[in-house]
Amino acid sequence: MKTLTVKRWLVTIIIMAVVLAVLMFFCQFVGAKYVGPEKIITGLSRTDSLILLHYHLPRVLVAALVGAALAVCGAVFQGLLRNPLADPFILGISGGGTVGAVFAVAIGANVALFGLSAVTVFAFLGSLGALALVLAFSKIRGTVATHTLILAGVVLNAIFSAVILFLMSMMSVFDMRAIYRWLMGSLSYSIDLEYSQIGVAAGGVVVCSILLLTTARSLNLFALGEESAVQMGVRAERTRLFCLILTAILTGVAVSVTGPIGFVGLIVPHIVRLLVGPDHRIVLPASFFGGAIFLLVADAVARSVLPLTGLSLSELPVGVVTALCGGPFFLWLLRSRSKRAVFGR
Repeated sequence: MKTLTVKRWLVTIIIMAVVLAVLMFFCQFVGAKYVGPEKIITGLSRTDSLILLHYHLPRVLVAALVGAALAVCGAVFQGLLRNPLADPFILGISGGGTVGAVFAVAIGANVALFGLSAVTVFAFLGSLGALALVLAFSKIRGTVATHTLILAGVVLNAIFSAVILFLMSMMSVFDMRAIYRWLMGSLSYSIDLEYSQIGVAAGGVVVCSILLLTTARSLNLFALGEESAVQMGVRAERTRLFCLILTAILTGVAVSVTGPIGFVGLIVPHIVRLLVGPDHRIVLPASFFGGAIFLLVADAVARSVLPLTGLSLSELPVGVVTALCGGPFFLWLLRSRSKRAVFGR
């Protein structure tokens, strides 16, 4: 394993930041409402400016923010719980946030708190509640049992799905149709956000990610086991609570904007570890940029596939694309772990 140096850290982050910036620029020109990049030079018409600034740019910004948030959450969960299958979607955290957001819509909550909408606040509370439940149900003799963690997440996801259907049954047909598409994980609702709201969400994602980066050394020591980490000076309970609250905030923000988008937090940290190694001092920031890159590419695919086929629908929900990528990856990961458990490798 390569030793992490300041130079290697900077080079990795700069390369990923440049790739992200390039993708964010070109992804603005993808979609059913096409505006070519050459028009930036030749001059934008009023219609072109409206399309870019009102439809495409907010979507690109939200995709980058949500991808970064979910990937960082996945990296933290996997390090904290020492489980490579941990992910906000699989563990039911996204499901809890979704219940909170749908509940806010169902009761017509519209009170803002600290610049955050009621949907965002309820999504955060739902994520935090789901996290508490999944950890409580997976604890055996005071410790989180790896073999029950995923099962607890699956069961809670099923319960949350039933609660969501119950809440939807009390909505109007118009709200129900909007929620149904949102539940598939869609970035199309980003056009309804003001730039000030995106700015608040961006500030929250960046601040929470930086705070989580301060726990990188502790997450590295957690890999040795909780007892060993405590012996080496880690305040395990405090670190765990700190990380879980911040990941609940990130998940709540992501879910409130786009709905539940699965497998970003599973795929990206694994790819990052293959590229840069297991040190969380580089894994966390690289996951931040990698998650943004991954969801931007997935959204570009979602916006391009159906128009190319000539179908009347303008785009796929991005959650469909991430599920098609993440589902097989999860099964492969689960199978490879089972083989190692059986053969002792």
